[in-house]
Amino acid sequence: MAVFDLPDFDDHEQVSAFYDPESGLRAIIAIHNTNRGPALGGCRMWTYESDAAALTDALRLSRGMTYKAAVADLPLGGGKSVIIGDSHKDKTEALMRAMGRAVETLGGRYIVAEDVGTTVPDMDIIRQETRHVAGVSGGAGNPSPSTAHGTFVGMRAAVKHKLGKDNLAGLAVAVQGVGAVGSALCDWLAKDGAKLFVSDIAEAPLRKVAAAHGATVVDNDAIYDLEVDVLAPCALGGGLNDESIARLKAAVICGSANNQLAEDRHGQALADRGILYAPDYVVNAGGLIDVARISLGISLDEAKAMLERIYDTLMEIFTRADRDNMPTNAVADRLAEERFAR
Repeated sequence: MAVFDLPDFDDHEQVSAFYDPESGLRAIIAIHNTNRGPALGGCRMWTYESDAAALTDALRLSRGMTYKAAVADLPLGGGKSVIIGDSHKDKTEALMRAMGRAVETLGGRYIVAEDVGTTVPDMDIIRQETRHVAGVSGGAGNPSPSTAHGTFVGMRAAVKHKLGKDNLAGLAVAVQGVGAVGSALCDWLAKDGAKLFVSDIAEAPLRKVAAAHGATVVDNDAIYDLEVDVLAPCALGGGLNDESIARLKAAVICGSANNQLAEDRHGQALADRGILYAPDYVVNAGGLIDVARISLGISLDEAKAMLERIYDTLMEIFTRADRDNMPTNAVADRLAEERFAR
């Protein structure tokens, strides 16, 4: 199937495939839109079930980055890269250097950063081949803490709008995925007095969060059935679909994962059930703000202020959604498109 015919192709400006036989690199870089500036987005390394699945992920993630940058009011466009492979087994210095050379061929239209399966040290290796890289040592570094903080700020906004509460004290929050972002989010939630339920495909981080905060560990799929106030998807995307939405008992969905809705129509499905959805790319913009800070010359105080404005942006989206009787994801898209001149 041609790229242009794929359901997730959304007028992307450029989609490039890269192969390096010596290192084994097989990668895709998708640039969605550069109207506001160069496309910045992380490099994800994952064991995709097929090349088509990797391409779909790159298309969806790069589109999300355009919308995320626009809603955060950053002078950046949206892009994303994916490397097909197991980050625990296949990653080598040669492979990451080859990825750096691939980024360099795009002449600055795309700025790479870390994502699932890549790290700050990986970005340091990539920097040996291209200057178009963010999130390196000595710069902003790991964006996960800022992503978690922004998600917490967003959750407070959602809880205020839906439940009329100014904090999360006494509320039951289910966090699906307690990796770097999810575990840091749990720190914020525990400090605010939330009762935590957690799930993950890995045992070690679950034990750590449970020990630190007295969180209740549940099965990764059963988390959709919990009677909680908030569900926070913080793993991979696509978890909110026809089957899972029908099971939900949460009043609010607010998490850090990208592309939480399996399809756009699931935003309406959540609204029909009276569940408030905090659009993912609005909520998780803290990491992008942090990574972009160095390259854009934004001060630390200004970056923190931008992160706190996630609260106000969500409140605007919720208010417009109520006024116009629209799902929140559609309102967020409209707001972003106004800013990047769709």
